[in-house]
Amino acid sequence: MYLLFAWRYFKAKKSTQAINLIAWTSMGAMVVGTAALILVLSVFNGFEGMVKSLYSSFYPSYKISSVNGKTLQLQEEQLRAIAALPGVTALSRVVEEKAMLQAGESQTMVQLKGVETSYSRVSGVANHLVNGNFQLGTAEQPQVILGAGVADALGIYSDRNLFPLTVYLPQKTSSLQLDWTRDIRMGSLQTAGTFMIQQDFDNRYAIVPIGFLQASLGLAPTVCSAVEIATDANASATSLRASLQKIVGENGRVQDRYQQNQTLYAVMRTERWIVYAVLSLILVVAAFTMIGALTMLVLEKQKDISVLQALGANRTGILRIFLAEGLLLAAGGAGVGMLLATTLAWLQIRYHLIPLQGGSFLIDYYPVALRAVDFLLVGATVLVIALLASWLPAYKASRTAFQLRTE
Repeated sequence: MYLLFAWRYFKAKKSTQAINLIAWTSMGAMVVGTAALILVLSVFNGFEGMVKSLYSSFYPSYKISSVNGKTLQLQEEQLRAIAALPGVTALSRVVEEKAMLQAGESQTMVQLKGVETSYSRVSGVANHLVNGNFQLGTAEQPQVILGAGVADALGIYSDRNLFPLTVYLPQKTSSLQLDWTRDIRMGSLQTAGTFMIQQDFDNRYAIVPIGFLQASLGLAPTVCSAVEIATDANASATSLRASLQKIVGENGRVQDRYQQNQTLYAVMRTERWIVYAVLSLILVVAAFTMIGALTMLVLEKQKDISVLQALGANRTGILRIFLAEGLLLAAGGAGVGMLLATTLAWLQIRYHLIPLQGGSFLIDYYPVALRAVDFLLVGATVLVIALLASWLPAYKASRTAFQLRTE
């Protein structure tokens, strides 16, 4: 019944045109605020999904590393036990170490990553080659796959480079002074290909066979920096993580993809909530216009309020009528705003209307991804703001003195 009264007040002709103008203005502000919130959150969803996709192409589903120190030693029985777990599709031991690559007069520092041949099934690097092939060679005749930024720094094309690269690797030493003849190991690497995923990886990594890096660093064949594991989509995260931890024991650290990039994901979530809070101010501004519209409506309906009181309506009933009026204004604006945001997002997804400037991105348009949770969040925000904005005018209406005659 309260909604019926509110609806009649909403569509009824007002004695003063300004009341209608303010009411439609408040609804329009709700439309703009709702659409802006959903669109900006959808763009954040698009960028977040793109970043996660890029990082998942390099980082494995799970990574086992040492709790203490840089090296991890797992026996063949442990590796076989990990490979036999339900959901595990592939694994590769890896060794990482900083090194310097030299091609002619050009030099650059890299993170050299030694991997096994199964690494092509653990990560998506093999699917992001821009030239050459994913070939690692052997420990005696190693080949290297360079990040695009590393190849540019060296000034070479990996698939056309006729001369091997020279690699300089530091050796473990207790001396404070560096002896180039004893503490630096030199080697040769033939280029095989170039990958391009994301600048953090492209400018930093070069991939070589694990045997070459173990021999260069003087590590035993069973010693590695970490074990990277790929899983299928149906793998149970909780049980698999517990099983991996049980196999490696307390000296091993098991990290999923989120934990390997915890800082990145935390920053993205923080940015998302900050933008949400800032854009919610648009809805707060719309709430002020709603307060004005409802206050003028209360003044307009003084006689109606007295009639309702004469018919037995109590203060709570009057309060609910004008609260419902505020909710109708907010719901109408939010509904139109959501429809507008959905339409604009679909047009961006379908036709790429708004481009990204600069031309240095992987895509040339703003990515957009609509999520139901965003609609629920924005809808709840509009509801709360509408209730708070409607409370004061509705409360004043419920306290209106009973008066049918006016002098």
